[in-house]
Amino acid sequence: MNSTETTNLLKHLISIPSLSKEEDKTGDAIEEKLTQLGFHPKRVKNNIWAYLSDFDSNKPTLLLNSHHDTVKAGENWLSSPFEPTEKDGKIIGLGSNDAGASLVCLLAAFNQLKGNNLPFNLLYLASAEEEISGKNGVELAKQHIGKIDFAIVGEPTDCKVAVAEKGLLVLDGYAKGKTGHAARKDGKNAIYKALESIQTLKDFQFENVSDHLGPININITQIEGGWQHNVIPDTCHFVVDVRTTDAYKNQEVVDILNNAVKAELKPRSTRLNASGVAQDHLLFRATKKVNAPVFASPTLSDQALMPWPSVKVGPGHSPRSHTPNEFIYLKEIEQGISFYKNYIEAIASLLN
Repeated sequence: MNSTETTNLLKHLISIPSLSKEEDKTGDAIEEKLTQLGFHPKRVKNNIWAYLSDFDSNKPTLLLNSHHDTVKAGENWLSSPFEPTEKDGKIIGLGSNDAGASLVCLLAAFNQLKGNNLPFNLLYLASAEEEISGKNGVELAKQHIGKIDFAIVGEPTDCKVAVAEKGLLVLDGYAKGKTGHAARKDGKNAIYKALESIQTLKDFQFENVSDHLGPININITQIEGGWQHNVIPDTCHFVVDVRTTDAYKNQEVVDILNNAVKAELKPRSTRLNASGVAQDHLLFRATKKVNAPVFASPTLSDQALMPWPSVKVGPGHSPRSHTPNEFIYLKEIEQGISFYKNYIEAIASLLN
């Protein structure tokens, strides 16, 4: 696959609506393309994967992953988000930047490495439901693809390598009081009790700080309590957004915060953990070999669901994602293919 073929595939995928949980048609297109290229794809729901060559159990496995689902198109598009438009050196269309370009560039690099005697198994995975961290995306696929040793996750990063990524916890806080008449000093106001815990969370600092990601961020984003002006409320509910780091597992964060406040904090999920690779890890060392800038990412991706070491990198600019008239430059597609191929070869050279 050269850059023209890669661009044409991206346009084809843009033309097929692929909202999260509705990616079956783009899944069909990717499966067909892998077959045309001579691979033997496998599939579970809308996750499609293939090995570069016969699997060798004596070698480690490097996963190349990106997603083919998109968010819903917002308003203010100048043309149909599903009609790929080539203009001024760019391709405009929903999913072009996030993460269509990474998806097709990874596939192009994967295909160009056919015949290379790599010191690892190379596995390409186009996954579903990334935009909603769905359970039928990477979380389902990893039950079927076998043991993975390390991974490259394709997302728009200007081809800078994210060697760490923050995780996410959403906590529902519940403070309890006792109802009473607002005209008298009876009852126990649950809102005041909630505010005590909220103040504690606002000022809370974790002992461990991540080398790459810095401190854990805690924000109160919603609060509700009471139902009538003259009744002391006996319950108050608030929501806490916690951006976790690789200094703690998510469940550890939940336990620490629950011990620090009087309110009860219930996590909606602990699945979305932070990730990070050490400076002496193969993936980190390969970034130096290709002279790629490294950074720590505040945004979430499928890395959060991966138990193995991974980095996030790809063509495109993250702030374009989820915006009207989303686009990718043609030159970024060429850059993406070249970067992925060079980076994979750099990893291989460090293992030889």
